[in-house]
Amino acid sequence: SSTGQAPGEGSEVIIKPKAIFKDPFRPGDNILVLTDTYTPAGEPLPTNTRVKAVKAFEGCESEKPWFGIEQEYTLFNLDKVTPLGWPKGGYPGPQGPYYCGAGADRSFGRFISEAHYKACLYAGISISGTNAEVMPGQWEYQVGPCEGIAGADEMMVSRYILQRVCEDFGAHVTFDPKPIQGDWNGAGCHTNFSTEKMHKEGGYAVIEQATRRLGAKHAEHIAAYGEGNERRLTGKHETASIDRFSYGVANRGCSIRIPRSTNADGY
Repeated sequence: SSTGQAPGEGSEVIIKPKAIFKDPFRPGDNILVLTDTYTPAGEPLPTNTRVKAVKAFEGCESEKPWFGIEQEYTLFNLDKVTPLGWPKGGYPGPQGPYYCGAGADRSFGRFISEAHYKACLYAGISISGTNAEVMPGQWEYQVGPCEGIAGADEMMVSRYILQRVCEDFGAHVTFDPKPIQGDWNGAGCHTNFSTEKMHKEGGYAVIEQATRRLGAKHAEHIAAYGEGNERRLTGKHETASIDRFSYGVANRGCSIRIPRSTNADGY
């Protein structure tokens, strides 16, 4: 009940281990455990969306669904008002030199990004990269490629590790889609996806079919993507409009971006 997952008069939550990782904060035999959560009657808690995801993957193993997930985040001072590296009560120079930048005058928080990267590697998470983002104080890391539910499991644990790393450095991290209003980029969680059929000759037709199916349920999918995306998906700052599904080749402003090489090769 202390976590808001059950009432005080019936406070027990049943947890079932689903994935384990080496604990980067307590070396040795210590581990981090990702669990599913259930009521004593065996029903998944409303927040246990992993159960539905597992069911969605059942029977699709032969498709070998690959996920590469790009998680953007924003670092703040502990006042939760001032992004890391920003002048208090003011603004830094306009966007442009910060993305994948280098230098103490533009890459604010690299020490956190690097510490998180190393912690994830130690834990056994398939972290595959990290970079400074468009807005100063904003960063991204990539997890994957992972197959099936493993991508989601590793992403959830990587977020936890990031929060722990920020705790050590006295910084606040947020995954809010648009933490600063105005002419500043938001922070998303972009998903790269493919199946085995998409990797083979003729795979472009499979990609187009999947894209059309996603477009047919655009509103339903957007509703499940989390809170606050209407503040980020405005059609500006390299985003698509939240109300309109779109796809294109090498277009960062579309709902789905198809790599130019994929379009050229046909898979």
